Amino acid sequence: MTRPRRAGVGLLLVVATVSCRGPASDGTRREPAFTVIVLGAGGGPSEDDLSSYLLARRGESSFVGLDAGTLGTGIRRAAASFPGIDAGAVLRDHVKAFLISHAHLDHIAGLVIDSPEAGDKLVLGLPSVIDVLRSDVFNWRVWPNFGDAGDRPLGRYRYVLLEPSRERPIPGTGLAVEAFALSHGGVESTAFLIRSATDYVLYLGDTGPDDVEGTDLLLRLWTRVAPLVREGRLRAIFMEASYPSERPDDALFGHMTPAWLMVELGRLRDLVDDDRAMAALTVVATHIKPSFEPGASPRETILAELAAENTLGATILVPRQGDRIEL
Repeated sequence: MTRPRRAGVGLLLVVATVSCRGPASDGTRREPAFTVIVLGAGGGPSEDDLSSYLLARRGESSFVGLDAGTLGTGIRRAAASFPGIDAGAVLRDHVKAFLISHAHLDHIAGLVIDSPEAGDKLVLGLPSVIDVLRSDVFNWRVWPNFGDAGDRPLGRYRYVLLEPSRERPIPGTGLAVEAFALSHGGVESTAFLIRSATDYVLYLGDTGPDDVEGTDLLLRLWTRVAPLVREGRLRAIFMEASYPSERPDDALFGHMTPAWLMVELGRLRDLVDDDRAMAALTVVATHIKPSFEPGASPRETILAELAAENTLGATILVPRQGDRIEL
C-alpha cells in the first residue's frame, strides 16, 4: 500500500468535552455549529460501546442519531453531556430520527433492543439498508416488527428511503442529509453529509479503502466534499480507524487503519489543494475495535499511529463514550 508522506506530527486530541473553535479557512475564528454526543465510540466485540452518535444544531436539543449500536447504556453514561435534560427523556423525546449506515449488529443493536422505549421515530437509510431492517430484523422472528412495512407492522419506526446524492430534510431537527454509497467488504454501507444552514458534518459508516475494496466510492465522496472544505463549510469528518496499521489488507474485512485513513484523507487534501482549509478541518476517528489479547490496547496503538501519521494539520479527535463535542 502507499503510505502518506510525513511532514511532522499533527495535532491529536483525546477528548472528554471539547469545543472545536479553530480558524476558518480564511483565518478568522468561528463558533461551533453542531453538538455531538457520543453514545458509542467503539466497534465490536464490546457490546456496550458500539457506534452511535447524536447530532444536533448547536444550542438545540432535537437530535438525529448517526447509527444506533448502543443507545440506552450510552445515554446513561453520557447523562452529564445533556445539561438541563432528563436522561430518561432523551431517547423518547429528543431523538427525532436515526440515520443507519448499514445493518450490521454493531450499528443497529440499540435500535432493536431499545425499540419499546424509543417512541415514534424516523429511520432513514439507503434502500438496501432499509430492506435488511424490514426483512431480516423487524420481522417477528428476530424481533417484533416495530417498522411501518412488512408483516403486521406496529408502525413505531417509519422508514424513509434515501436516494443517493439527493439532499432530504430530517423533520424536527432543522437538518438535512445527503447519502452516498460506500463499500464495506462487499456490503453496501453509507456516508451521510448532514447540513445545518451553510455548515456541514460528514459521517461515514464502516468502509474500507478504495484500493482494497476495488472501488472509487471514497474518491467520489471526496470530490463532492472538497469544495465544502475549501470554503470552510465542512466542520468535521467522522471516519473509522478500526485496526492498528500493521493489520494486513486481506484481513481488514472492509475497515480502515490509521495509515489507510491518512491515505484517503490525503486524496481529499489533493482535491482541496489548500493547506489552510485542511488545517481548519476536524477529523473524528471512530469504530476502534477492542481486543482481549494481552499487551497494549488497540486504542493506545491507534492513538500513537494517528499522531505519527497526521500530516494534514487538521485536528484529530479520538472520542470516548459519553463525550460532548462542539463542532
